[in-house]
Amino acid sequence: MDDTIIHLSIGFRGCQQGPCNPPPATNDVSVPDVVTTEFFNGIIDQAAASCVGKNFYSRSAFLDALGSLSQFGRIGSQEVSRREIAAFFAHVTLETGHFCHIEEIDGASKDYCDETNTQFPCSPNKGYYGRGPIQLSWNFNYGPAGNSISFDGLNSPETVANDPVISFKTALWFWTNNVQSVMSHGFGATIRAINGALECDGGNPAAVQSRIRYFRDYCSQLGVAPGDNLEC
Repeated sequence: MDDTIIHLSIGFRGCQQGPCNPPPATNDVSVPDVVTTEFFNGIIDQAAASCVGKNFYSRSAFLDALGSLSQFGRIGSQEVSRREIAAFFAHVTLETGHFCHIEEIDGASKDYCDETNTQFPCSPNKGYYGRGPIQLSWNFNYGPAGNSISFDGLNSPETVANDPVISFKTALWFWTNNVQSVMSHGFGATIRAINGALECDGGNPAAVQSRIRYFRDYCSQLGVAPGDNLEC
């Protein structure tokens, strides 16, 4: 049975005024060599044939999305890189039900417009509910994601559910801006960065344990130890 999709509750604020720190140097890890066809298909093949995501998500779309977000999985040692990749796909597996879902279940009925955010104001009749591999949510995420990867996140948030490359780009954008920097604190810190308000500190222990289970599995497949501090 697929785990319930959990929406992102964190907002990306970014560098507001200079001087801003440059991105860290990247290593020589080849992410395509780590995320093999066998690894990717091992996730998506667990989704039912009726899942809409089966004909949307693909390894090729993921690799195409990597082009503009080259720091993903390439910071630190080889071990750190593999652990990060395992963590990313563990969260994606939970959020989408093994790539089954493109959009949040019943997401259109929910209000993800933060009207207090004047920098990224909501457009009329547009929904900012969870979409894509990491279920991007809220206007304060769609706006800057769109600015960064060249789509109109506020006026056309549905692009994330219609274009698989853009969809993966939003997930990688959110990850590199909000999650990658806490990997050194353990997998539990990545849960807190993605959905801590709803899951951590006893909020949803079942979801936390599911994320950890996927993470351990993918670490094993990628030949890396999961490390410490797995819970939040």
